[in-house]
Amino acid sequence: MLAGVFAVRRPAATLAGAVLALALLGCTSDEADPPEQPQATSTRLSDFPTDELSVTRGEFCARVAPDAVTEALAGEAADSDSWANGDRTKLADGVRDVAHEYGCSWTGADGAVASAWVFAPPVTPARARALAQEARRTDGCRPVPDAPAYGARSAAVRCGDEIAFHGLFGDAWLSCSLTPVGADEDGLVDRAGRWCVAVAQAASAD
Repeated sequence: MLAGVFAVRRPAATLAGAVLALALLGCTSDEADPPEQPQATSTRLSDFPTDELSVTRGEFCARVAPDAVTEALAGEAADSDSWANGDRTKLADGVRDVAHEYGCSWTGADGAVASAWVFAPPVTPARARALAQEARRTDGCRPVPDAPAYGARSAAVRCGDEIAFHGLFGDAWLSCSLTPVGADEDGLVDRAGRWCVAVAQAASAD
């Protein structure tokens, strides 16, 4: 395109200087580098000190590492969804209501689902105990035996094929769940725990 820019003939030195200036401008562009994708190292929940972590009661889904989603689903996500405090969304099968939480979910091609959410209002330790009891007593759910802690006053439950961890991090009630396809119980609990570590890291206020 230089021929069009320099329609009037100029001395070669002048032309060379203009070309050099354009090159230098290209090297000092103010365009921002694209943001780096969050990275996560797969970590067993039993090896992760959740009692030392605080969580922000706000949006965190963009900070969930894509490789953690892929590991949880055992493949690439085919679909995803997210919601924020005040959004009307599907909160459970057949239940749509205004959400008082921030959350997201990813679905694999085989139907596996990885989800995470944090309550928008602050949660007291007493309320956390009640929430943990409610999770354990939900119809169709049972506690996961010998499950690692997930924050304080936590609960780990299996509801059908889904494993969910809930716990208090500071004043934030954080939950995560995983419904893989074709996994045995030990493998499911381990995968769910690793997924929940990645969620806690993404939601961390540190």
